[in-house]
Amino acid sequence: MLLQSLAGLPAFLAYLCTALVAAVLYLLIYTRITSHDEFALIARNVPGAAVSLGLALLGFALPVASAIAHASSLLDCAVWSLIALAVQIGVYFLVRIPVPDLSKRIADGELAAALWLGLASLAAGALNAASMSY
Repeated sequence: MLLQSLAGLPAFLAYLCTALVAAVLYLLIYTRITSHDEFALIARNVPGAAVSLGLALLGFALPVASAIAHASSLLDCAVWSLIALAVQIGVYFLVRIPVPDLSKRIADGELAAALWLGLASLAAGALNAASMSY
């Protein structure tokens, strides 16, 4: 009985590792593209940096979860995770249109700017995840 329950463990680990690699890749790329250094700001206890980055990561994780649920293979999951990454990067540039000094405002500790970026990323992630019902 226990062995039957654990039969899916290799697939679970493969998809989990794929998701973790995608998340690390996302964080590496996203934090290099933004004009502010999220991790340095978080180390300096700037809450807005943690809020915006955490919500952006959640906005990325939602479509990755959808990709895992709908993928026909690990490669399929990885491809859709890269698409999710591209969407989230695009969102960062889009939300800067109405707030051109977004990164400076987040670095200055303005929570409104951080919430705008984070919640826009989360909304895009939710729409992205729902669109992955292929």
